[in-house]
Amino acid sequence: MTALRFSGTVLPEAEPRILDVVDGRISPEPRSDAEVVATEGWIVPGLVDAHCHLGLDADGAVDEATTEEQALTDRDAGALLLRDCGSPADTSWVHEREDLPRLVRAGRHLARPRRYTRNYAHEIEPDELAAYVAQEAQRGDGWVKLVGDWIEREAGDLTPCWPRDALDAAMQVAHAHGARVTAHVFGEAALPDLIDAGIDCIEHGTGLGPELIDAMVARGTALVPTVKQLQNFPKYAEQGEQRFPGYAAHMRDLFARRKETIRAAYDAGVPIYAGTDAGGVLPHGMIADEVVELASYGMTPEDALAAASWRARAWLGFDALLSPGAAADFVVYDEDPRADLGVLRHPRHVVLRGRVVA
Repeated sequence: MTALRFSGTVLPEAEPRILDVVDGRISPEPRSDAEVVATEGWIVPGLVDAHCHLGLDADGAVDEATTEEQALTDRDAGALLLRDCGSPADTSWVHEREDLPRLVRAGRHLARPRRYTRNYAHEIEPDELAAYVAQEAQRGDGWVKLVGDWIEREAGDLTPCWPRDALDAAMQVAHAHGARVTAHVFGEAALPDLIDAGIDCIEHGTGLGPELIDAMVARGTALVPTVKQLQNFPKYAEQGEQRFPGYAAHMRDLFARRKETIRAAYDAGVPIYAGTDAGGVLPHGMIADEVVELASYGMTPEDALAAASWRARAWLGFDALLSPGAAADFVVYDEDPRADLGVLRHPRHVVLRGRVVA
């Protein structure tokens, strides 16, 4: 197989290097036969969208052609590793496609009946949760997705979906199957039981306060805030205003203090990763915009980039650094993205499994 050569400044080390790529990996030795692709630029380990939904749109599961289009859109934006945070479609076939991003699936969402978007989730009762967690842990790629809170019609606001005993059993079962658990949570009330039960990650997390943040730091619980998605909170409030005025007011309050909340988690040391929440109401291919928006919450540019690259890759169990022998998944940019995160919107070369794919 022809070797390819990429020269440039490699992040995060910020060192000038020559990367010779052969058989999908970084060659440990220079290759005299390497074909030169890039002689300068900034080389970043493949970007990660740590919260997206392949095979899903606003109405539910989509066909394979649409799923392929979603994956290619992410890939061409530089997102070479996707954590799919719940989909009713079986997207396991994506693993067989070397031209599509690497994929970590969480199976199908687990929600209470009439407590989530229609056609998305297994809608189950608390006494069924552990069994369904076991099922989705075996179907997925090491993650299970719970819906932690949603509008409860009688209360007219966000309320927890699961009692503590069901969560304790669910976490025990998931971890026994070698899977990690994450949960959609907008509000405050569901968070204490989820965190204390040992959940591995919180999605959105706009209801976090100081004590819960400290608990996440102590436990190493991760946060994927999906900051582009949070911009939709005023729209969700407006949609629910007539039937659920309490919910609408709550969502507006969460939105108003969202930056303060996520910044407090960052300052305290909660591990934060970038995820776009693409595939429901949001389009794919937005990882650059997500990183730019994360920085507006107070993260340093380098930390915001790391949250969508080397740190996220390590968190998901993939090669984090472009070291000899590592998978050749990286993106080449004309300028240093740490100096201007907007550079991420304009990749020069996207390299996946050692091939220039975009």
